[in-house]
Amino acid sequence: MAAPHLSPGTGAVVRLVKAGREKVRYDATVRGDDGVRVTVTAPWSLPTVRDFGFVAFAPGDVFTEHYWRDRWYAVKEVRDPAGALKGWYCDITRPVVVDGAELTSVDLDLDLWVSSDGSDVRRLDEDEFAASGLAASDPRAAAMASETLDDLERIALAGGLPGLTA
Repeated sequence: MAAPHLSPGTGAVVRLVKAGREKVRYDATVRGDDGVRVTVTAPWSLPTVRDFGFVAFAPGDVFTEHYWRDRWYAVKEVRDPAGALKGWYCDITRPVVVDGAELTSVDLDLDLWVSSDGSDVRRLDEDEFAASGLAASDPRAAAMASETLDDLERIALAGGLPGLTA
């Protein structure tokens, strides 16, 4: 039996889980749900700036987040308070689990950053992934995570990442 779709304009809670523990939980607003992809918007969830060196996330930034029930990633479009696109942060995850109005995304440690003009495509946290032990504990998931990161990087380098979120 298919899960009911979330209604646009309603509230949702996003849970990001890493290494079996909840890393962060925040409120979001549903923008759409076609039964496969759920799109939500949420403000940057921390009261402080997080500067990665290549991009900084700050209070007032708005994230439009795309989660798939059948794909091993989530894509988060990031805009500053004035609406200017900063870029896309891609989390390699297990397919999202939607339970009521709660979305649970299990982070597999690999990430990809793509700048707004596509000139900066960065693989992130490969050291964390290697140290996570996932390759030993769940070789299938580790293989899917690595393959998914490679696929998203190819798509981004070909200029196709915005097409994933359209």
